Amino acid sequence: QVQLVESGGGLVQPGGSLRLSCAASGIDFRFAAMAWYRQTPGKQREWVALSPSVGRTTYADSVKGRFTISRDNAKNTVYLQMNNLKSEDTAVYYCKAHTMTDYWGQGTQVTVSS
Repeated sequence: QVQLVESGGGLVQPGGSLRLSCAASGIDFRFAAMAWYRQTPGKQREWVALSPSVGRTTYADSVKGRFTISRDNAKNTVYLQMNNLKSEDTAVYYCKAHTMTDYWGQGTQVTVSS
């Protein structure tokens, strides 16, 4: 049974930082491409960042230079370090694992507000 469990969301002021975590189980994490997406009410889910099993990480233009995706294969965990947060970063953040199919976590709310 595949499980992806996100954590680390919360309320932060503009300019602040948060680190999201996504712990995976039930997959061979070393060979999974891991990604972060986000979604706001009434909008489509938006891709944020990708950590492939091999190769370079990539980012959406809207977060490039502010967000960093990383992974710890020993802990089966992917992270999203978010710095210099803006109000437009407010969303539910989801992690996705891609092996032979896609698996999604339940999401964690990030709210950027003063």
